[in-house]
Amino acid sequence: MELRHLRYFVTVVEEQSITKAAEKLCIAQPPLSRQIQKLEEELGVILFERGSRPIKMTEAGHFFYEHAVQILTHTAQATSMAQRINAVDKTVRIGYVSSLLYALLPQIIYLFRQRNPDMHVELIEYATCDQIEALKAGKIDLGFGRLRLMDSSIKGILLRKERLLLAIHKHHPFAEFIESGIYLSQILDESIFSYPKTPKPNFATAVHSIFTELGLVPKKMKEVREIHMALGLVSSGEGICLIPETARDIGMKNLSYIPILDFEAYSPISLSVRNMDQSSYIPKILDCIQDVFKNESIDFHTEVI
Repeated sequence: MELRHLRYFVTVVEEQSITKAAEKLCIAQPPLSRQIQKLEEELGVILFERGSRPIKMTEAGHFFYEHAVQILTHTAQATSMAQRINAVDKTVRIGYVSSLLYALLPQIIYLFRQRNPDMHVELIEYATCDQIEALKAGKIDLGFGRLRLMDSSIKGILLRKERLLLAIHKHHPFAEFIESGIYLSQILDESIFSYPKTPKPNFATAVHSIFTELGLVPKKMKEVREIHMALGLVSSGEGICLIPETARDIGMKNLSYIPILDFEAYSPISLSVRNMDQSSYIPKILDCIQDVFKNESIDFHTEVI
């Protein structure tokens, strides 16, 4: 059995017609029919109901179709990943979520560039959930994100649990908690801005999950486009919002920040790589992360997630 036979079969299924499939595959109809018949003979099963219009699969055909699609998808991903790994000696494409630009990511990338002048580094913004598919498709080689996502072909490395802060207007009544800190149970009646307004899961999802984990239900949660809008509204006295502690460096006026005392109130920062990728750039980027963390007096430990 060859991959082209699987492609022929899948195309016939998706087009529901031998004629249309032949046109799409740019081959004549009779040879395509013979290839499908040959595939059935090799498998020893009937894949299509005879005489049905449009074409319908048998029960065995449905089963074989699901696995044929997986085989073709995995083959395409493996090909793309192999090509990227082969080319990565010259270019490393790094996916990132925008909020990490306020954290230590710029220092890490700068150090990596200084130590590896022969490598071209390209930064590409991707939401954490999109980084998984981008890695599998070979569009990026590394992904820095803020969510724990599971995929058998991707390895996630937890780098840090960044504490969350509560951003308030400097004259908000909660200002009395700036030194002592505050629990999330104390803010449930407030207007809380979450962000970003992008496909889930995202940072807003993570914030909701923290409340849920603590058995808390905020009464007025409002989702806005991105962090600058959320902080701008807080600066206008419209409400409050939760941010990673490094985002306080955005430096918007009239804001104060309160430590959140709940242990669960953190944002995981992770590095995602292809599971079978043994490229030399991975230990090199980890060395840069370790050195930057050490300079900032941040504990460095890698935990596979």
